[in-house]
Amino acid sequence: MVFPKVLAVAVLALCPPAWTQSPTYKLGRSPTAEEIRSQDIAISPTGKELPAGQGTAKEGATLYVRKGCAGCHGATGSGAHAPTLISRKGPQTATAVPCLAPCVNDSNTMGVHSPFATTIWDYINRGMPLGKEGSLTPNEVYALTAFLLYKNDIIKKDELMDARSLPKVKMPNRDGAALPPEWKHGTPRLQGYP
Repeated sequence: MVFPKVLAVAVLALCPPAWTQSPTYKLGRSPTAEEIRSQDIAISPTGKELPAGQGTAKEGATLYVRKGCAGCHGATGSGAHAPTLISRKGPQTATAVPCLAPCVNDSNTMGVHSPFATTIWDYINRGMPLGKEGSLTPNEVYALTAFLLYKNDIIKKDELMDARSLPKVKMPNRDGAALPPEWKHGTPRLQGYP
């Protein structure tokens, strides 16, 4: 009986454990724990991953000019090519300057839309300034974050932002945020979430 033998071979060939074994090409190496740790820089809403450092809105205002933020985001934090960082007060007129996608304008600036202040810190730390990403010190990132939070009327001008105070900032959209469900290691991720 050839059929049972063919069936047995087909079942073994389709067996998932066989798929998980891949050939070894002897290329590359496994990263060290320190290499993984150095790249694991995401900051959660709790801020437990935030480094030591501190900054104020006053320090951030100086850095905003000195680090060239105004060159892309505008002197007032809006109206330039890069996304709006500071919502304009009063009547607004459309700007003739095209906005880069995704277009972040007065109605959805990060300071108003982001559910957690730690998200702002994380974004500045990883992605700014453009072309020199990751070059800011933790103190500079805290100061720039404080500046944006102050200019968007979220914190007071003299509030010090650090690893303890930043996660406690009550963002305007904190209660309206749609968060993905918590993921547990070893379980499949829901479609649409990383």
